[in-house]
Amino acid sequence: MSTTPLAQWLDRREQCRDRLDSALVARLAATLGQPCPADQAPLPPLWHWAFFQLPTPPEGIGDDGHPTRGGFLPPAEGRQRMWAGGEFEFLTPLRVACDAERHSRVASIEEKPGRSGSLLFVAVEHEYHQAGSVSLRETQRIVYRQPSAPKLALDEPMPPADWSQTVQPDPVLLFRYSAATFNGHRIHYDWPYATATEGYPGLVVHGPLIATLLLHAFSQANPEARPRRLRYRGLRPLFADRPFEVGGRLVGPGQAELTAGKADGPAQRATLEFDTPAKPEAPRT
Repeated sequence: MSTTPLAQWLDRREQCRDRLDSALVARLAATLGQPCPADQAPLPPLWHWAFFQLPTPPEGIGDDGHPTRGGFLPPAEGRQRMWAGGEFEFLTPLRVACDAERHSRVASIEEKPGRSGSLLFVAVEHEYHQAGSVSLRETQRIVYRQPSAPKLALDEPMPPADWSQTVQPDPVLLFRYSAATFNGHRIHYDWPYATATEGYPGLVVHGPLIATLLLHAFSQANPEARPRRLRYRGLRPLFADRPFEVGGRLVGPGQAELTAGKADGPAQRATLEFDTPAKPEAPRT
């Protein structure tokens, strides 16, 4: 546990300006096996994670591959980092090949007891600005935990689904997504580190990648819908070379529940609020 007072990181702020470069968008599209949007077209939801990454030189990288803690984010010595989930408010689409800015602040820091030891929860709020207005609001939730055996299964079934897709997460997909999003966390591409140091049975599928695939599956099944708010939470890890399902069901007007997982239980769960364009009235006769 860090002896540094964590309160000094509250309300810490960071800004990053980036251009939503079409070449990087094309590489991410190829990684995901999805169509590549043209310049000036809307960036698909959650593809913004490929941008707004401040470059860190080698001497600023920690043993886990992330930037050394204690800069923008609070220190958490001896703990393993997990992306626990997040929330989004989609306002206007970010557009490809245009400049944008990320404005971030550390919104909360909270220490809680857990079954495997003390847990440090950090919430970071992001606003993404383009063309003079806010396009996207995001709250990223990170948890730092004591080294312990990961939860590999949940004792509950996958919920019924109105649509579902099978994902085959091989090491190439994980490596390419890490590269496209400038994510250096070694659990996603370094098998000896993931298994020997952090105790996983294999390479870990990125939480943001799972969320992106969940939202893409929803959009394919509901092409007229426009996401408005998304809340998602990681329940347990998924691993390379172990297929899983991404799917969901409609639970009310403009509401859907999304789930990723396998026969041994869910791994990520999300709720989505969306808008559907009104159908034009039939002409009166």
